[in-house]
Amino acid sequence: MRLHLVDGTYELYRAHFSPRPGTTAPDGQDVKATVGVMASLLALLHEPKEAVTHIAVAFDNPIRSFRNALFAGYKSDEGVPPELHAQFDLVEQAVRALGVTVWSMKDHEADDALATAAARWAGQVEQVRLLTPDKDLGQCVRGKKVVQVDRRQEKELDEDAVRAKLGVPPASIPDLLALVGDDADGIPGLPGFGEKGASALLTAYGHLESIPSDPATWTARPRGAEKLAATLREHHKDALLYRKLATLVTDAPLKESLAELAWAGVPRAPFEAFCDRLGVTTLKSRPKRWAGAAAI
Repeated sequence: MRLHLVDGTYELYRAHFSPRPGTTAPDGQDVKATVGVMASLLALLHEPKEAVTHIAVAFDNPIRSFRNALFAGYKSDEGVPPELHAQFDLVEQAVRALGVTVWSMKDHEADDALATAAARWAGQVEQVRLLTPDKDLGQCVRGKKVVQVDRRQEKELDEDAVRAKLGVPPASIPDLLALVGDDADGIPGLPGFGEKGASALLTAYGHLESIPSDPATWTARPRGAEKLAATLREHHKDALLYRKLATLVTDAPLKESLAELAWAGVPRAPFEAFCDRLGVTTLKSRPKRWAGAAAI
């Protein structure tokens, strides 16, 4: 039993900006991104190496959460291409038509759903696989039990690989993002902090509040230590806020049980009807595993 947790928002954006040809539904709507997500998930569901047994896909819908109330600069729907924004509800319908559970997140983010599911069910499955390249999901990785998978680059990151890539253990990733920032989420970070200096300090001290205020006592000596220490003192409250923004919650509201995430195959009637709606009949031949006659 493996639990695959997919960052649907990332998949939607990736499909929209991919070089694949555009697709227009019979009603004239641009559905390129939705069709791309369907094709990507069909490939995942039928990939022997992935051996999908239980799966859920989480979406930001809208791209706002409780974090926007904490920090005005946090990511939002602003700047989302209108033709992509118009597919937010449609792509969720598409994923359900594949027989896959959808988590449509409102006050929380898709990443919070993935973090909650990983924390809730890691002990009940052989492995949890987080399908997203986003750095913040690295905080959820645990040994080889919870791993992060970048399908585009065909890379799998266990805890040792996360530490090698980012220079810190998973538990320190929110602290790292607080210091260096995260452009994808609108977290600015602290001025002067690069990944080398930040990871050196966090390798030595683990978390922001454990870093001594006097750099003379630091066991790690990044370049410009005096200036970095002054920045930490001056922007301490900012750093704690940024860490809060970067910390994924593990109690997001997910109503399904683990058993309800079992994938029984593509339900033929809903899937074929949805393909007709989008005008993509070529997808009809993709499923290799069909569910029973019951609709989802």
